[in-house]
Amino acid sequence: MPDDGKVCSFDCLYCEAGFNAQGRGTTGLPPRDKVRLMLQEKLADMKQKGENLDVITFSGNGEPTLHPEFDGIVTDTIELRDKFFPNVKISVLSNSTRLGNPSVVEALKKVDNNILKLDSALDRTVRIIDRPTSPSYSVAKVVNNMKKFNGDCIIQTMFLRGEHEGKIIDNTTDEEVDALIELYKEIKPREVMIYSIDRKTPAEHLRKISREDLERIADKIREHDIKVQVA
Repeated sequence: MPDDGKVCSFDCLYCEAGFNAQGRGTTGLPPRDKVRLMLQEKLADMKQKGENLDVITFSGNGEPTLHPEFDGIVTDTIELRDKFFPNVKISVLSNSTRLGNPSVVEALKKVDNNILKLDSALDRTVRIIDRPTSPSYSVAKVVNNMKKFNGDCIIQTMFLRGEHEGKIIDNTTDEEVDALIELYKEIKPREVMIYSIDRKTPAEHLRKISREDLERIADKIREHDIKVQVA
């Protein structure tokens, strides 16, 4: 992703990288060969110094699957991982908006941890919290695409409360959680990760959900034989 801007198909109120209004920056998306070279140099240096590595994670200033060479970059990453740190996992954090692209789906099937965002089962809530840039976004479409992984995925849900531009935000209500559970049951992920905000957010009036409340939500999800990790 850009190192001095942001490229994303969401414009989340809680994004630690800031709002999309900051622009794409001046450097643009790094080409595949540059990503490969930089990763190779980093892994070789860590290996030479005897440093430990647990996971290589695709994240950053925006949505990694928007990169036009994402599939090839994943292929390169797997090759370099196998060469330098064969026991290390590869994770991709994505917002699930690009699952209609076959090359993105195939790339995500190759990684160890395909972590897909689903912050609400309700379109109206997603449009308030995640603010998808596409007017055609729908949760139903996203969930249908998630099913392509036949359960080999991890669903990540951010819970929060607050207010933005006069709209009340709370995706911890029974209505919200019950609707999410129904979608988790459809997707059948190998795990659900739930968490709350932990850093400064670009929208000012958001509140972190307590560990106690997160555990309460997790217990409700576990009643349906769904594995849950509380972060």
